[in-house]
Amino acid sequence: MFRIIDVKNDTPEPAKHDPYVALRYPEFRAFVAMRFLFTFGYQIQAVIIGWFIYHLTKDPLSLGLIGLAEAIPSISIALYGGYVADKSDKKVLLKWILAAMFICSGALLYVTMPSLVNDWGQKNIILIIYVIIFCSGIARGFLAPTVFSLMGQIIKKEHYPNSSTWNSTSWMIASIIGPAIGGFIYAYAGVTATFAVVLAFIASSILCLLFITNKPPQFVPKESIMKSLAEGIRFVFNSRMLVGALSLDLFSVFFGGAIALIPVIASEVLHVGAEQFGMLRAAPALGAVLTMILMARYPPMNKPWRNLLLAVTGFGLSIICFGLSTNFYLSLFFLFFEGAFDSVSVIIRSTIVQLLTPDEMRGRVSAVNSMFIGSSNEIGAFESGLTAKLMGTVPAVVFGGTMTLFVVTITYLKTKRLVPLNLKQINPH
Repeated sequence: MFRIIDVKNDTPEPAKHDPYVALRYPEFRAFVAMRFLFTFGYQIQAVIIGWFIYHLTKDPLSLGLIGLAEAIPSISIALYGGYVADKSDKKVLLKWILAAMFICSGALLYVTMPSLVNDWGQKNIILIIYVIIFCSGIARGFLAPTVFSLMGQIIKKEHYPNSSTWNSTSWMIASIIGPAIGGFIYAYAGVTATFAVVLAFIASSILCLLFITNKPPQFVPKESIMKSLAEGIRFVFNSRMLVGALSLDLFSVFFGGAIALIPVIASEVLHVGAEQFGMLRAAPALGAVLTMILMARYPPMNKPWRNLLLAVTGFGLSIICFGLSTNFYLSLFFLFFEGAFDSVSVIIRSTIVQLLTPDEMRGRVSAVNSMFIGSSNEIGAFESGLTAKLMGTVPAVVFGGTMTLFVVTITYLKTKRLVPLNLKQINPH
């Protein structure tokens, strides 16, 4: 059973059931603004790169390769990134990470200029884009554990559930607006203007760090890096609920990566353009953010394992219905609920990780978490692209949703004893 540790903070104690308690911390507001601005720009970039490459290749596998190009370095460097995050000043490290992402986005702006594509050839440009995405994947391997560790030093531990909700909500709101606006800018102003917007938002996110004080490390290595990394891995795998939640999310997202195929569905099944594509891409995030706002007042932590299994079941069913839909508005509807169910999983998982992780191990534990979750979307995108090439787009989406339901069933049969328990009844050790 975890302990609530009081952290010294000059912020007055808010009302006990205040759903806005985390937002009363000035540094947390700056942190949320940073997360929102960066995510906004990064989501625009992800959407536009997918649309741009599919426009050049007309090959769904090329969309999967985008995710793979980012996931491989991100997974490979994640554990070391967590180690570095634990022993570094979180604010300073995050500043350098965001600066690296800014440089990668600037490089994408340059190589996607229409004149350069004509001069260098489509195949060469696509290869260069994959290389740039690979480099951004390296930076991303450091990003997740650093952000996770920084938030843990900003806010009291008893307010982690509320901060996790608002942190995830800011991410989802940016994910709603980003793809939609990105689609409009791309349609009316072209790819170069769209990447200029991306750069502006990433630069603004860096400026938000000026309102956060330096966060010195709470971990000083006294043993080899391999022993330090092994300590974080052991902690995760000794927690029944933590490893179960990460595994469930990993395999369900791996098989349910239908989002990566939205460009194909939009073009070949629904026969819509860039604007409608942006709406489809934003629909899951809209469902997620509305659900997260509701969960700020009614958190799903009374019986977290039961709620997690139900949410992932709904996630899988929504994907199957989306794959079978041939109507644009029905597709929006099903994607909306896919995001709504997924958000429940995000809140439960992020709350568990924040509450059960010791301060001195946040970077390393978050690195393990990001290896499970942070790259499951990219690897799932590759799986979706590959299965779409082998069996067709619609069968691939339906197959993914069906496999998600299969994963939930197996997980339920193996973890029945966790279903009736609340969070405080589950021993992390």
